[in-house]
Amino acid sequence: MRRPLLAAILLVAAPAALLAHKAAPAPAPAPAPAAKEQLMVPPAGARHYTISSVAGKHGDIWSWSLPDGQTAYRMSMTLRGWVTETDEVIGFGPDKRPTRVAVRGFTDSGDATENFSVDAAGIAHWKTAVDEGSAPFAGKRYNSYGGPWLAGEADIAAFVAAGEKGIDLLPQGHASISIGKAVTIDGPSGPKTVKLAFVQGLGFAPTPMWLDDQNRFFGFAGVISLLPEGYEAAGPKLKDIQDEATAAMVRDVAHRFLSPDNRTPTLIDHVLLFDSVGGRYLPDQAVLIADGKVAAVAKGGSLKAPAGTTVIDGRGKTLSPGLWDAHRHIGGDDWNLLQNVATGMTNYRSPGSMIDESLSIFKRRAAGDLLAPDGKVSVIVDRKDPLAAQGALTVTSAEEAIAAVRKIKAAGMWGVKFYTSMNPAWIAPAAAEAHKLGLHVHGHIPAGMRPLEAVRAGYDEITHINFIMMQAMPQEVVDKANTAARLEGPAKYGKDVDLDSPEMKTFYAELAQRKTIIDPTLTVWEPLMTSDGSALSPEYSPFADVAPPAVTRGWKIAGYPLFGGLTRDDFRKSFAKMIGVVGRLHRAGVPIVAGTDGYGLELVRELELYQQAGLTNPEALQTATIVPARMTGMADRTGSIAVGKTADIILVNGDVSKTIGALRQVHTVFLDGYRLDGDALRKASGLSGMPK
Repeated sequence: MRRPLLAAILLVAAPAALLAHKAAPAPAPAPAPAAKEQLMVPPAGARHYTISSVAGKHGDIWSWSLPDGQTAYRMSMTLRGWVTETDEVIGFGPDKRPTRVAVRGFTDSGDATENFSVDAAGIAHWKTAVDEGSAPFAGKRYNSYGGPWLAGEADIAAFVAAGEKGIDLLPQGHASISIGKAVTIDGPSGPKTVKLAFVQGLGFAPTPMWLDDQNRFFGFAGVISLLPEGYEAAGPKLKDIQDEATAAMVRDVAHRFLSPDNRTPTLIDHVLLFDSVGGRYLPDQAVLIADGKVAAVAKGGSLKAPAGTTVIDGRGKTLSPGLWDAHRHIGGDDWNLLQNVATGMTNYRSPGSMIDESLSIFKRRAAGDLLAPDGKVSVIVDRKDPLAAQGALTVTSAEEAIAAVRKIKAAGMWGVKFYTSMNPAWIAPAAAEAHKLGLHVHGHIPAGMRPLEAVRAGYDEITHINFIMMQAMPQEVVDKANTAARLEGPAKYGKDVDLDSPEMKTFYAELAQRKTIIDPTLTVWEPLMTSDGSALSPEYSPFADVAPPAVTRGWKIAGYPLFGGLTRDDFRKSFAKMIGVVGRLHRAGVPIVAGTDGYGLELVRELELYQQAGLTNPEALQTATIVPARMTGMADRTGSIAVGKTADIILVNGDVSKTIGALRQVHTVFLDGYRLDGDALRKASGLSGMPK
């Protein structure tokens, strides 16, 4: 998966910065990262934090002082098979700023090696697996690219000391902190007072974290939490408190946009219109929006605007149904939902969210207190196991799996997503119960199963292209698909798969006959398999100049660590086969829905990859409009531009029929009929301008 924590954790540059004075050169090939056995071992009595979720413990971070006065950190984490093993040593100058940082080890995004130092002339130098540079140290503070998350505690102390004025950062950026309410939690030594704080400048939006009663870093809470050992049980309470505080912030933003003045009638005239049902572009059209719905569609110049109508000249622009992200995990980040609207997303399908968070989003959106796309939610069910999905309903039997399905239905959710540690024998009875209750069934393919077996057991849909590739993987890969083998197997063997073999053609045909839907999420695998640290992945490069510097820097990754004598070119060939599978599935008649499993910013790149796979421009855009609307049962009110339908529509600059990338150039978003200015949306969501 992509670096899922970086957007929510201020301790790491969010998931990526070019130097202000000059772009850094491509790094030279580096030696292999330090192996786990080469990393430091924490001594007895080292400070101990744990990484946990409601699914259990996922890792540890220790900190201790070295004899020379430097501070050491060691992080070890396994998150559903993705492994991070890093250590870090920080040396401080007289003013308590780090003047030496050395990180070793690896993450699922590649080599974690990072070095920072300040020379005698006061020039700072840094080098990571993705960038290197130098600049006057002056009064700035180096913002590490990676390293153990707890190592950012010294930065938090500096932000607190700086107050409202904040601190300038290297390579770029500026950050500050605001401290809010204090609450009491229980811990191993009794009640403890902690304070909610928000850091600005390291992400698209204020990032929540927790301080102790002396304003020192205490931890952070979320779907994944980092807290001192013994305080793990406090994570859900802290998350609820910070979610409530964030909801208050976004409520004010929502009220500003969802005003009566923005719901007056709108006429878009002389515009190129995408007909998602017909799969074609219609030139010189006029569309009238009134009372939240499409009131009329006609030839350009033929509609008369009622009194008080806002008229938009559509020449040089394209009008499309609002975009769907069919793999957008909602919950835990209200600001990201606002950004989704800013980038043209009016609808989503969440393939795995927690019930309480989903219900909160539905309620606040309906009340006009949250600016967010509209959509449907599935809940994850997984076997209780150390490799269980975080946020899942965990079960230990077929009976418990059926009970979980009933709980999901009772909560009003749309679907059930089974995960990789499920016992294959439980899928059929649980899927049968889901279908009986009218729920959609989809998910990862459990270890030990192949995709056709899951479909025959009741899957309506398969998520992620790597699980489609499992049909052609060796049995030892299939048997370990709940570990990193679900990526490493396709990365190793994918390049040699004959996509046109009789066995694969039979596979495609059965999926088509069963009308099985495929959610490829190619943009998850593109940076992991193709990146070498020398360039920003195409999914993020259009946003590089308008995202916060720390975010842009974090997007640049070294790629999944190579293994077994494989080269990056081998990985790229395997990714090309993944793209090829999507094209063959489509040509066989298998429905494709576009999803990102990311911020949502990656959505247009996903469509560009579908075009590489052989889909036409209109076919690619259908995967993010009418196809997911039909999948979720919402096509009667969204997914196309037709009289009587909800006005979930986007107006973009440029001719999308010629360049699908023009979908990034959002001019106006119509959400439930509200007319929302693209520039204002981008500013509110943390983007400084129009992406390229």
